Amino acid sequence: MNVSLTQELETMVKDKVQSGMYHSASEVIRAGLRLLKDQDQLYAIRLAELRKEVAIGVEQADRGQTAPLDMQAIKAKARSRKVTQA
Repeated sequence: MNVSLTQELETMVKDKVQSGMYHSASEVIRAGLRLLKDQDQLYAIRLAELRKEVAIGVEQADRGQTAPLDMQAIKAKARSRKVTQA
């Protein structure tokens, strides 16, 4: 397999090898691919959880278990979170 990297990525790989953290460019690339695999798995888990929550909400709506949408309360809650996080 032959891979082309941007100059920036090639420099990053070389720097990692020169730092002694990795023995070769191949090790750096494998480590990066393992991180990408982990990220993809986390994305899939989060997506499955979101789909599950949406299905629960749809079932509740089908049963008539809904409440009026209070946009003022939603905005106030979001604003309080924004202030708390800052």
